[in-house]
Amino acid sequence: MSSEHSHDLDTAEYEEEDLLKALETTSSLEGLQSDEQRNVLNIVDQLRKYGLESMLSLPQLVVCGDQSAGKSSVLEALTEIPFPRNDNLCTRFATEIILRRATSDAITIKVIPDSDRPTEERTRIEAFRESITSFDELPALMDKATTLMGINSGQASNSKAFFKDVLSIEIEGHSRPQLTLVDLPGLIQTQTKGVTGDEVQLVTEITDQYISQHRTICLAVVSATNDYANQGILKKVREVDPKGERTPGLVTKPDRLSSGSGSETSFIGLARNEDIFFKLGWHVLKNRSFEQTSSSFDERNASEVKYFRKSNFSTLPKDCVGITSLRNRLSQLLFNHVKQELPKLREDLDEELTESRSQLEAMGKPRATREECKAFLMQLSLNFFQLGKAAVNGHYEGDYFTCDTDTTFSLQSPTTICRLRAVVQYLNTQFSQLLRTRGYKFHIDKSEPLEVFSSEKPREALTALEDLIPGMKSLPAVPGREVELPYKLSKSEALDWVRRALIRTRGKELPGAFNPLLIGELFWEQSEKWRKMAEDHVEDVADICRHFAKGLLSSQCPKDVYTRIWSTKIEDTLKIRSEKTLQELERILQDLKSFPSTYNHYYTDTIKKRRNKTIQKTIVGCMEDATEHLANDHSDDTSLKTALAKGARAYSEAIDPDMEKYSCEEALDSLHSIYKLQQKTFIDNVTTQVVERHLVRDLESIFSPIVVNSLSDADTELIASEPPSVKRQRDLLLDKIKKLESGRDILRGVMGSAAQ
Repeated sequence: MSSEHSHDLDTAEYEEEDLLKALETTSSLEGLQSDEQRNVLNIVDQLRKYGLESMLSLPQLVVCGDQSAGKSSVLEALTEIPFPRNDNLCTRFATEIILRRATSDAITIKVIPDSDRPTEERTRIEAFRESITSFDELPALMDKATTLMGINSGQASNSKAFFKDVLSIEIEGHSRPQLTLVDLPGLIQTQTKGVTGDEVQLVTEITDQYISQHRTICLAVVSATNDYANQGILKKVREVDPKGERTPGLVTKPDRLSSGSGSETSFIGLARNEDIFFKLGWHVLKNRSFEQTSSSFDERNASEVKYFRKSNFSTLPKDCVGITSLRNRLSQLLFNHVKQELPKLREDLDEELTESRSQLEAMGKPRATREECKAFLMQLSLNFFQLGKAAVNGHYEGDYFTCDTDTTFSLQSPTTICRLRAVVQYLNTQFSQLLRTRGYKFHIDKSEPLEVFSSEKPREALTALEDLIPGMKSLPAVPGREVELPYKLSKSEALDWVRRALIRTRGKELPGAFNPLLIGELFWEQSEKWRKMAEDHVEDVADICRHFAKGLLSSQCPKDVYTRIWSTKIEDTLKIRSEKTLQELERILQDLKSFPSTYNHYYTDTIKKRRNKTIQKTIVGCMEDATEHLANDHSDDTSLKTALAKGARAYSEAIDPDMEKYSCEEALDSLHSIYKLQQKTFIDNVTTQVVERHLVRDLESIFSPIVVNSLSDADTELIASEPPSVKRQRDLLLDKIKKLESGRDILRGVMGSAAQ
């Protein structure tokens, strides 16, 4: 026997061995998964069974590519499911293939409707669910499902070409793997007679929706019949997966290339990962041609093995060509992908579960009956009352006060406003400081010095509590509350101001005396800014109390209930409190218009101190001048007595005989004393009798159990009853939470087993 003939026999035997291996794999599909891999993917299958794919990004395999790239044939070869084929009709919706291992064979078809469809259509489509036991019945059942979606196979002019609905085919069998595959409509580069521009965009949106999910493996299919540089899917997958970490590439229809052509060489280089690089590499698959449509899967696989043995693609590694090696690659890829994603998947599930529970908790208890409405409002009002009382008293305990604390203490921050007593204390202190330092019209040198009001530094007088409380320089001033700085008067200018008032108020007083009404006129002019400052302060506190009540109520109840309670109960109550506040403030301001009077000894003590200080200063000056010549300690008594007598004469001569000037100085001292006394009283009255009495005290009582108990049954239902939309939302959340809890239990068991 010749060596050439021997070589041909060896080759034939080798090809026959490959064919037998392919047929063996085909008959069982066991090449797709090992037992360990099947168990891991079964976790995802269970999560999908509970409907978690709409809430979480679950690991899945998506077959994507341009139109007519051969995606459906790839899916068919992978799953060995004989899908109905029409060479002139492309995939017009996403097809979800769910493979499950079971003791009996069954095929179930349903349609997952597009969420944008009208409610009636969604309900009708969701009700469709039919099962068969033979693939022979699959074409008719799929036609029925697509008709339900509204697809007209005749391509009538008024029918849509593509849909966002998902055709779900669940296939169970004893040899089926646990796996989910999705075949997407092919990307279209331009609109045609039967496809509008909007539908081209729709196909793009469907593809983007799937491949952008970070747990999706994108099997990017490119056809060898078209230059891969012109196939849009490669650009798409690189946009969502720039490093190629979850994208394997797949070349189809290599047998359509002319042997030895430049195109063939180019695609062989692509398959070697030499051009467009994917970390997961490339694979080459030979699709069945139209003429081979009726061939069996065994015949299809045998034809593919023969082609890759004889074609130029034989230079590629065996694990990069053919359906058998593709199953193995995808199997291992999915297995590793799921194992890697399980910990993060559990984190995502826990976050979603926490968020859903928070939403349900915010909705409160069900409020379908009158009794449920009453119980809901009683609990809500009790929470409002207790938290409100704690805020008014400054007892900041619990999550409501400690969550997301604003360290800058911004008055625009809800977390600051919830600490109501702290904010009111801050505003009261700032009001006191502002009135003390900027409340008077004139700053007179003879009064206590305040250097910050000098003309050289006109706007450095007061910044929040900087000069009042050390360590609080970062606290902001109340926005929009600018107070004009006092005018600075020298002593002579101040006396001239008093003199003009003295002349206007002169009565029958003797020289050196003044009309007592003079002090009133001076005081009214000096305190003319008090009204505006007090009104601004009261308005600020009222706004804070209103925002506090809004924030507290909205944090404890659903939005619809919040709106009804606020408009029917709280808003009017706050208006009444504000009206009483302004009335009380007006009474205090009216008291200021009367002639100032006091029985506080502080007034006379202050006058006496100021007079004594003036006298002491004059005496010290005279004595220093008289004793200046006594330069040593050896001066005799005669010299000392002479000096003292000289000093006494100098003091006597220093007394100004101008009685009018004397009266002005006396009046100025009296003004200073009564102003300081009235200032302290006014600050206390505004903060205590106005702010505390009418705005802050009992603020928690505006919505308390007593208020709820006084409601009629009709009002109770009107305020608290759930509208149908809220009831539907509650049902959806309850269902979602139930599914998430089931998924959590599954993952908890898996992770616990892995830890052991």
